[in-house]
Amino acid sequence: MKVWIDQDLCTGDGLCEEICPSVFTLLDDGLAYVKQGADVKSNPGGTEGVAIVPPEFEDAVREAAEECPGECIFMERD
Repeated sequence: MKVWIDQDLCTGDGLCEEICPSVFTLLDDGLAYVKQGADVKSNPGGTEGVAIVPPEFEDAVREAAEECPGECIFMERD
């Protein structure tokens, strides 16, 4: 699974980071970004903003997407 965030829709609530801190993080700009290990994908748009989700975090990523008030988390199956 791959995941990315549309920062234009992000409300900065941080629910995604609470639900799955291994994949989501909030940066100083107050918006959420995805990360892959220690690599924060902070360059939105294109492949630079997409993270591959380890299988053990897929359920949490789905939950984060469902709970997101900005509906800004997008997932794609490999």
